[in-house]
Amino acid sequence: MRQDIALEIMLLGESVLLTGPAGAGKTFVLNQFIRLAKGAGKHVSVTATTGLAATHLGGTTIHSWSGIGIGDELPHGFVDHMAKGRREIIEKTDVLIIDEISMLHDFRLDMVDEVCRLVRRKDEPFGGIQVIMSGDFFQLPPINRGDSRAGGFVVGSRVWQELDPVICYLEEQHRQDDEQLLDILNALRAGELRRHHAETLLERVEVVPEEGEVMTELHTVNVDVDRLNDQKLDDLGGDELFYTQTTTGSESYVENLQRSVLAPATLRLKKSALVMAVKNSLERKYANGSQGVVIDFEPGTEYPVVEFKSGKVVTMQPDTWELRDGDKKRASITQIPLRLAWAITVHKSQGMTLDAARIDLRKAFVEGMGYVALSRVKNLHSLYLSGINRMALQVSAVAQEIDIMLRDKAMQATKRFNYLEEQADKRIHELPKKDKQLNGWSEKIAKMRETYPNAYRPWEPLQDATLQEKFQNGASVKELSALLGRHEGSIVMRLQKHFGEDVVEL
Repeated sequence: MRQDIALEIMLLGESVLLTGPAGAGKTFVLNQFIRLAKGAGKHVSVTATTGLAATHLGGTTIHSWSGIGIGDELPHGFVDHMAKGRREIIEKTDVLIIDEISMLHDFRLDMVDEVCRLVRRKDEPFGGIQVIMSGDFFQLPPINRGDSRAGGFVVGSRVWQELDPVICYLEEQHRQDDEQLLDILNALRAGELRRHHAETLLERVEVVPEEGEVMTELHTVNVDVDRLNDQKLDDLGGDELFYTQTTTGSESYVENLQRSVLAPATLRLKKSALVMAVKNSLERKYANGSQGVVIDFEPGTEYPVVEFKSGKVVTMQPDTWELRDGDKKRASITQIPLRLAWAITVHKSQGMTLDAARIDLRKAFVEGMGYVALSRVKNLHSLYLSGINRMALQVSAVAQEIDIMLRDKAMQATKRFNYLEEQADKRIHELPKKDKQLNGWSEKIAKMRETYPNAYRPWEPLQDATLQEKFQNGASVKELSALLGRHEGSIVMRLQKHFGEDVVEL
């Protein structure tokens, strides 16, 4: 299915599973949908199964959002003891995003469903919330530990059957530009890896990079990653600079966010250090996973100047990660968006596109790990293998069975929604007029703009700068509302985004 068709289906208000192979653009489509849904006035709760994945989208974990934590079942009277703020977030949510859905246990999806039904007092899937799940079942699976309840993929949950989400299976490839590597990855997914595929990979064990070429190494365990990065930096001569992060929010929320931010709390750098960007540049100067070398430090600020493999030379300034809970900002971390890049774990590389990589799969210990690692690079010429074991060439047999089912349902969905092609081609991202609920949103926005001309419009940089300057100079929320043509509640939320929850109250 095309990305734009999937987007139109989600904008219709359908609950969806957005799936497809690594590099198919799932995160891109999700971000487009989130922007458009919020622009239409909807309350969108962005979550993921891991803190790292949630950080990529600017959200929180599904466990935290729903309040289920790490429990295996809901205790008696769970909702009665739920915090008022948590209850309010669930009550007003119109759309729930759950990214990296492959890692969520079936019984935990049922737990989230039960919470939503109880809080919202509606006996329908997720209490009537539109649910957008995204992920690839061939990547990392839910982990069963000996001391907790065992479970499988979410397709085995009770609510999956009742929800019956539309399957949007993205097929277009936006990462690999090498037919040979694509053939290997597709063969891995289908469980049809042949001798010539394995031999092609083993040939990359014999190939070494050109002298002087530096690149990221992917390892399967943290101890190998930390050891290599520290050793490589210590081997460099010259002065060492330290960059310490700044934070807002309570200690517990900051700690939660810290586990999901790839930039370290204290970043150590020297000239010639191999680094990796760990956030997308809004100006498209670099992307999450872009590799480069520190060539200098800017006079005055001492910000690192990085020459990326793309040839671009960028002075890296601090950027901010946020932990959001519905519309509330709980914590933020501001740091230079870099990390040492001689090595990174396969797990933390998920979602990245690497310019080149040396990959060590000799200690691969779970199905799908090899697939995740090998699919990070664009072609075989940028892949160098230190070694590989049998586990690295395995994917879940259950995932293969699920994939057959998903492809069949995706074909049905393509036929059912083929009338959206013309709309998608024109790129008209307006909400369907036949949907009464969404018509209500349009009418609400139009009426609000009679008083607040900029209601639900994106914040322009100049307007944002004016807001911050006037607020710091003593302007009241009411004065800012009149000046900027926005509702006072919108002014407060924007101020909280910039200055933290405690600066000004709703």
